[in-house]
Amino acid sequence: MKSLKGTQTEKNILTAFAGESQARNRYDFFAAKAKSDGYVLVRDIFQETALQEKEHAKRLFKFLEGGDVEIVGAFPAGIIGATEANLLASAAGENHEHTEMYPSFAAVAEKEGFSEIAAVMRSIAVAEAYHEKRFLALAKDIKEGRMFMREKATVWRCRNCGCLVEGTHAPEMCPACAHPKDHFEELNYTF
Repeated sequence: MKSLKGTQTEKNILTAFAGESQARNRYDFFAAKAKSDGYVLVRDIFQETALQEKEHAKRLFKFLEGGDVEIVGAFPAGIIGATEANLLASAAGENHEHTEMYPSFAAVAEKEGFSEIAAVMRSIAVAEAYHEKRFLALAKDIKEGRMFMREKATVWRCRNCGCLVEGTHAPEMCPACAHPKDHFEELNYTF
């Protein structure tokens, strides 16, 4: 691959790297808040997504060639709010990445002759779209009071021990390991 030095693609990679790195940290902070709010599934989704953002950052970082690169960017300062608000803020960030940032960065990379980088950026955008979808689904369930209840009987799985319980509501306590309700998820939860 030809050198990135001095290209707009180099600047875009560093901008994306910074954004992915910051998102990872925000998601770790939001995971702790979700746990304290009683949403273990949401905590786990934030933690999983944080690791995926780290992998995006790592993949992009490997394209860089060292040295100092000056970039100008705006990044969300954000706050740690209630879990529903954190999910919605996260979904908005993911939406920006997959609808605006990565498509435009990929187009620039293609124009500058970096097809491999463009392909990576388009692939990352696909993951970001899924992140947005999950965050929005979880926020909706919290808003509607559906994290631990359904209209029809379903199977609830304890995320701690794997115990399965059937009903319209997750049990207040796992009958197998005695963990509280916040450790339950619908067995076939789809986003």
